[in-house]
Amino acid sequence: MNAYIVSAVRTAGGRRNGRLSGRHPVELAAEVLNAAVEQAGVPPEAIEDVILGCVTQYGEQSRQIARFAVLASNLPQSVPSITIDRQCGSSQQAMQFAAQAIMSGTQDIVIAAGVESMSRVPLGSATNSVQGATPMVQSIRDRFSVNDFSQFAGAEMIAKKWGFTREDLDTFGLESHRRAMAATNSGAFDAEIVPIAITLADGTTDLHFKDEGIRWDVSAEGMSSVKSVVDGGLITAATSSQITDGAAAVVIVSEKALKEYGLTPIARIASFIVTAGDPVIMLEEPLYATDKALKRAGMAISDIDLFEVNEAFAPVPLAWLKHTGVDPLKMNVNGGAIALGHPVGASGAKLMATLVHGLRAKGLKYGLQTMCEGGGQANVTIVEAL
Repeated sequence: MNAYIVSAVRTAGGRRNGRLSGRHPVELAAEVLNAAVEQAGVPPEAIEDVILGCVTQYGEQSRQIARFAVLASNLPQSVPSITIDRQCGSSQQAMQFAAQAIMSGTQDIVIAAGVESMSRVPLGSATNSVQGATPMVQSIRDRFSVNDFSQFAGAEMIAKKWGFTREDLDTFGLESHRRAMAATNSGAFDAEIVPIAITLADGTTDLHFKDEGIRWDVSAEGMSSVKSVVDGGLITAATSSQITDGAAAVVIVSEKALKEYGLTPIARIASFIVTAGDPVIMLEEPLYATDKALKRAGMAISDIDLFEVNEAFAPVPLAWLKHTGVDPLKMNVNGGAIALGHPVGASGAKLMATLVHGLRAKGLKYGLQTMCEGGGQANVTIVEAL
């Protein structure tokens, strides 16, 4: 059985303590659920589940936030929901779980979504609420000869392993902003972005529909002037993904639902995989997950027209490019998380919205999305635009 995407939407990213920080994460999630259902044209009462990714399930994002998002939305209370955490791949995994439900024949209409208000619920706040609380037990420290796992350390390790210089990383970061600016100016994001009503500091209201993280005055000189995160390191804030508020949702249905409700598919989920590898270098797993995903799908890298490789840190997509040999002009064509932000629980569905709409706008066929994740895991999803 096939699983089809009938809508894919996202909010524009909000910078930390920026334009979206006044909106509760439940409200952001509800907004994209409403928009995704409206865009798809599915009867709300026919939705059989909502699978929502959220990384920091604490405070305003606690108590099974997916249920609160449904109750705050236009969906009937009869629609069930669940919140999942696969770190940065949470909502990409939500899509894959939804596709599994559809392809198994056990469900016909499922929404995969994600939300993260990193302004209101900072990363690590759940752990930091109890001093010294950590899942890093001594047996893990002994096994991997580290005191803890660090994404920053992993990014530095990747940069050194693959031979990248500070200039390489700065150049990539600059290009991410330039592509994001071009995409914004051309209207490339218009089909995927849900305008969000906001109240500004002066009490006036506005609509948020433009990614706030883009540095419109970015320059090579400015990139090179940013201090490294650690002394002697290569990674800077300017070559790292931005802390961002946002939400995204994708409606996934069966062929039966297409016919029964007269829905129009915009893409077919062709194949997917999740893998795990070295938790110390951590962020390198998308390279090898891509190889395995293509093999499982019976495809070659040359069969894929566009790629979305999450820009957690510049060395990650750069290493992926070096490993795969993909033309850089086919990857992150509208910029990535360095410019557009990384609302961690929402990023998987967010990238899918960009990928599907990008394929359709360019008249292309296949797209591949991959995400590095805390603990050394990676998801890969391959879609066929329709």
